Amino acid sequence: MITINSAMQQENIKAVLEAIDQDGITYSFKEKKGIALVFDITGDKEQAIRIAKEAIKAEEWGKVLYFNVV
Repeated sequence: MITINSAMQQENIKAVLEAIDQDGITYSFKEKKGIALVFDITGDKEQAIRIAKEAIKAEEWGKVLYFNVV
């Protein structure tokens, strides 16, 4: 499980991550807690965090978005 904290673009973040199937890593939205989006993942957690960060930053809106992944 990973959590992405972001006050903005939450629907876009969910859409981007749920579309990923890379190196055995997949994301499934579980719940929203305030500004935190919780995802169940398959595969290695550290790799899932890295892929999520890269995918969000690759989006036009993600280049200027303040977020963190834990």
